[in-house]
Amino acid sequence: MKNILIIGSLGQLGSEIATACRLRYGSSHVVLTDIRDDVNRPLIEGGPFYKVDARDGNAIDGIVKKHHIDTIYHLAALLSATAEKNPLLAWDLNMNGLIATLEVARANGCSVFTPSSIGAFGPTTPKQFTPQDTIQRPTSIYGVTKVAGELLCDYYHHKYDVDTRGVRYPGIISNMTPPGGGTTDYAVEIYYEAVKNKRYTCFLRGDTYLDMIYMPDAVEAAIQIMEADPSRLRHRNAFNVASMSFCPEEQAAYIRTHIPEFTISYEIDPVKQAIADSWPDCLEDYAARVEWDWNPTFDLASMTEDMIKTIIGRNA
Repeated sequence: MKNILIIGSLGQLGSEIATACRLRYGSSHVVLTDIRDDVNRPLIEGGPFYKVDARDGNAIDGIVKKHHIDTIYHLAALLSATAEKNPLLAWDLNMNGLIATLEVARANGCSVFTPSSIGAFGPTTPKQFTPQDTIQRPTSIYGVTKVAGELLCDYYHHKYDVDTRGVRYPGIISNMTPPGGGTTDYAVEIYYEAVKNKRYTCFLRGDTYLDMIYMPDAVEAAIQIMEADPSRLRHRNAFNVASMSFCPEEQAAYIRTHIPEFTISYEIDPVKQAIADSWPDCLEDYAARVEWDWNPTFDLASMTEDMIKTIIGRNA
């Protein structure tokens, strides 16, 4: 049985990976940390939890030794739009947090999962069916840290034989945890506003295409790659994973199949729009499908139906 540590476990992605891992491996085998302890009390109280700064390698090392951890999910990071407001903090948290985890993993023989992002690409990257191996010249500090993180994880694998693995996530859409400062947050907010107010004001242009993934598929990708046979992995840090690509106008149209009176308007955020314009429209994920059998479950139609049904049921 795996003994898992999840760093940054109370964020949008971390909370759902933590929940899935505790269901799969048992609560006593999944240790959580976060810099906060004032949200998601059921998750905090559902198994071992420590309030820890992700950059505190000594504290993380102590937890790894105490709980005999063999697998670490490093999920602590400042996201794209938030990072642009404080680039020095973004570099500090995203890079020093990661290297603290990698050093602990090197010392204790742990495997490490680190999420990368479509933010690792830039305006010179091919926008359509972006290849697994291609130009990565991001123009956001978030993207810079993601490229550096991919390279750092590869370095620790080749230099120290640390079992590092990761995926490049598109925008993640969740019906459980509020978004946390990302450029793709509109694609989550739109469902909540559609159910509550029957209207939404979007901060990106209506024709802005971006890759997206529904949270159940995002969680499954993280767990699947850590369970994958290492002998099959030609790539490691990090695999493109794709599920669906759409623009706000298309998403609004699918919402209207369930809420006909829904309307969308636009107040463009220039910072977020510039970031979105630098990212691919859609990713090619052949390597993930071949090397560890990646196969997403949800598309825009099925995700929209599930999101609206879940939000309405929760508010009933």
